[in-house]
Amino acid sequence: MNAESPPRLPFNPDNIRWAREWRGRTIEEAAQRAGVTEDKVMAWESGEAIPTVRQARNLAALYERPFLEFFLSKRPNVPETNLAPDFRLHRGTADPKGDREIKAVQSWAEDARHNALDLIALLGADAPMVPPEFAATVATNPELAAMQARELADFPIEKQIGLKSADRGRVAKDIRRAMERLGILVLKESKLSKYGVRGLTLFDMPLPVVVFGAEAPTAQSFTLAHELGHIGLQQSAISGPPSAQGSASEAERSEKWCDEFAAAFLVPASALGQIWAKPNQPQPQIGDEHLRQLANTFAVSMHAMLIRLTNLGYVEKSYYWEIMRPKFLKQEEEFKGGGRPTYYASRFRSSYGDLYTSLVLEAWGSGRITNHNAAEFMGTKSLSHLFDIRDNFSA
Repeated sequence: MNAESPPRLPFNPDNIRWAREWRGRTIEEAAQRAGVTEDKVMAWESGEAIPTVRQARNLAALYERPFLEFFLSKRPNVPETNLAPDFRLHRGTADPKGDREIKAVQSWAEDARHNALDLIALLGADAPMVPPEFAATVATNPELAAMQARELADFPIEKQIGLKSADRGRVAKDIRRAMERLGILVLKESKLSKYGVRGLTLFDMPLPVVVFGAEAPTAQSFTLAHELGHIGLQQSAISGPPSAQGSASEAERSEKWCDEFAAAFLVPASALGQIWAKPNQPQPQIGDEHLRQLANTFAVSMHAMLIRLTNLGYVEKSYYWEIMRPKFLKQEEEFKGGGRPTYYASRFRSSYGDLYTSLVLEAWGSGRITNHNAAEFMGTKSLSHLFDIRDNFSA
């Protein structure tokens, strides 16, 4: 006598197809993740066949949707995320796949902000507020705005100048913490760089959000400072490489101002003048070794250093725009990223930053949220990762 077949699981094929399309995944990607043929995925989406629980869970993970949505009788009512204004300049044709991936990052960042505000409320604390005196417009002198930002964030230039070679990579972390002291949630998502995005700012008060991607630490410093400029301008933005000359549109004016703000934040004119007296007229070029020495002194990239030197009139602008800029952009596009943190759990802290992580740990430690809640807030299913985050948070 043959054993009875197990009952057919009540998957809704329409929801399986909707989830894939919502996340912008292809049939091929779904088939690879589930370990089946493309025909099999199409059969699941048409209702001619059903996936196993394991296959369905793999699809849910790929589509970044809750597994149980596959069983709903109707499609879930999920509001569409409106992308922040795209300030990437000269990026060529539209990239629907890239836009979908950026939307996913933006949704994640928005969720993190809401989670942080919920945790703050649970703790009975006041949400941090960006100091109102930091507000600026593109007519504001970026030099003065950068100087004020350093003062408000308690980040004097002395903490940055003259670091040993082994310590220069920490400047991006120091800038991130300075931004957190200003009441900004700073997150990291490496996939941004795949789509020509260096940074993403979501301005909303309290607790505006900045997301940066995978770049060399010195390049991250410039990106973070650039996004801080967008916070000063009180605008949401998707940012790309440093903007070109001859800016005219609102986006170009904003990007140019944020580039100048970032350069002034990283290399204050007064500090540079103490190291190299400004020449009477811009030099036609600067040697690589001299540029490298200056960049190392301020723990910034050679790219950021040359932008600063041209803005201040030390070096002819044509040397940067016509000769060096294409080289710098090519080098940055080829950057593959460094090693991962020693502790696997540290990746979660690296993604969410110290401000967010400290809120989760404080709420967890005070008993206001459970172990399970804390793990969910940190985006991990592993309690061992959660304990690693806690045990190494002060490191």
